[in-house]
Amino acid sequence: MNTTITHSSTTLTWKQADDNVHVATRDGEFAGFVESDGTAHVVRDNHGAERGTFANLAEARCALEGTPRRATRPIRQTLRRHLSRARS
Repeated sequence: MNTTITHSSTTLTWKQADDNVHVATRDGEFAGFVESDGTAHVVRDNHGAERGTFANLAEARCALEGTPRRATRPIRQTLRRHLSRARS
């Protein structure tokens, strides 16, 4: 499997999708998200791979800013899969 990795100088745009989920886009494409369980903030990239756990939202967002951009999949597919796991 080939994966394309690029670094973008474009900053992320953040939106709150749910009480405990913040979603990031870069250049209009899904870049990842941060989900919180009330004690920690888990960062996941555009493929849902975990990128770390942080004490606060600001640190979690900064961690995703430096994440390389990989080939994308549709945002609905990624979010649906991960949000359904979080609610289970």
